[in-house]
Amino acid sequence: QLQLVESGGGLVQPGGSLRLSCTASGFTSDLDPIGWFRQAPGKEREAVSCISGGTGHSNYADSVKGRFIISRDNSKNTVHLQMSGLKPEDTAVYYCAAIRRLTVFNDCSLLSSRYPYWGPGIQVIVSS
Repeated sequence: QLQLVESGGGLVQPGGSLRLSCTASGFTSDLDPIGWFRQAPGKEREAVSCISGGTGHSNYADSVKGRFIISRDNSKNTVHLQMSGLKPEDTAVYYCAAIRRLTVFNDCSLLSSRYPYWGPGIQVIVSS
């Protein structure tokens, strides 16, 4: 079983920065793509970013391009989401999710339905 836990959320002022982390444990490997998704109150869950295994190819939602950077530290089974230039509309519960892979695939999906493993989520509030 693959387990995920998010950390690093909290309250930040508009224009500020936060770094979220997603740590995997259990049956996990460097090949597993990791995605970040978020859900704001009263809204549907939306994609934020993802990173592949292998080359670490990344994709971003248009709403966060140029502000968020995803990276992975395979030695620690951790994926980071560095968020800068935060806006009130970034307020949401952020979830990381994973796909188990047994072969290298240098791309990742922003479709939440592709991810069977999910963390419990962590709150990010952007407010003055």
